[in-house]
Amino acid sequence: MIRKSALLGILNYCKYGMLHKLLVINNFPQTHFHTSTGHRKDPVSKDIVIYENFESIENKSKKTYLEMIKIFETRGTHRTGHVEFIYSALKNMKEFNVEKDLEVYKALIDVLPKGKFIPTNMFQAEFMHYPKQQQCAIDLLEQMEDNAVLPDKEVETMLLNIFGKRGYPLRKLWRIMYWMPKFKNLSPWPVPQPLPNDTLELAKLAVARIGSVDIQTQISVFQSKDIPEALEDTWIVSAQSPTQCRLLSEHDVSQPIYVEGRFRIWMKNVPITYFILRGDAKIAPRSVVDLDDVSNISVPFFSYGIPPKQDIVPVPSVHEQEDGVIFAVCVTGTSGRDSLLSWIRHLEKNGNPNLASIPVVFTLKSPEKDLANIETAVATEK
Repeated sequence: MIRKSALLGILNYCKYGMLHKLLVINNFPQTHFHTSTGHRKDPVSKDIVIYENFESIENKSKKTYLEMIKIFETRGTHRTGHVEFIYSALKNMKEFNVEKDLEVYKALIDVLPKGKFIPTNMFQAEFMHYPKQQQCAIDLLEQMEDNAVLPDKEVETMLLNIFGKRGYPLRKLWRIMYWMPKFKNLSPWPVPQPLPNDTLELAKLAVARIGSVDIQTQISVFQSKDIPEALEDTWIVSAQSPTQCRLLSEHDVSQPIYVEGRFRIWMKNVPITYFILRGDAKIAPRSVVDLDDVSNISVPFFSYGIPPKQDIVPVPSVHEQEDGVIFAVCVTGTSGRDSLLSWIRHLEKNGNPNLASIPVVFTLKSPEKDLANIETAVATEK
């Protein structure tokens, strides 16, 4: 016979324990169910739903994000749903603009209970003791790696207390701490951290990166309102080197040059639209040599004739590419046709007088639909 107290315990577990897990998994609203706490000893656990959805928070900031984590941690010692809560928090990080904050990742790691997931023998260590929780921690570390967040010694101590020194998350952390510092400063075009909020400063950084192929490149900032015929009032960031000025002065005035774009360059996760001034490619002279012709073979020790005369071909500059000659690069505030026309007028006034007699053809492409402008991208970066 089953005792009355044991039977009541089974009924209470089925009523509160199993129902509690089903409600958390299916994410039912709290107002749909009412429970009585007459047989419950823990007054904190009378709420059925573990946490509120991150999507329902109106004030999305770091402070409210950390408050949500603290609310989950204060639900008692026997709280469940750690993995579901962490995955939901990771999913909504960008909306709260905390995806690059190391403090937030530490708070999420601290949600996991300490000591429970540590393997006690070699079989548990190699067969991934508590695989669901370990995979959750690995996914959290991968998101840190994707957002270029470098963990510190405290993260290592936290994972050591949660999963032990043989846990897979700690192995993942050691690989991150080995490789990320090696690749952190390898970029030859470093950008400030965080990125500036001013679109003009972002444009200067982008044009400087493009013009870094020539160390003599000079970056100039023009205002379209300085041109009397201009219809738009915006800024223009232009890059041109003395070699490009010389190539433009040697260009045949009867041949047109082209303003091409829109092209994209990424400053971290911010796209910048730029345009180029291009001319047709130069045809380099080629000397055709028949390798199968054996009628005139020179013998090194017996042929003392005068060597044949050959044409001297100058080495092309880095601006002379196979598809054309790049004369200048620019970024404008509006990326409009009128601002590009003002750019050509400024180039004509600043060391390129032959632009007045060269026909300029605008071959512009419409931007892609999913391409955000600079202002939207900067707001997202914030």
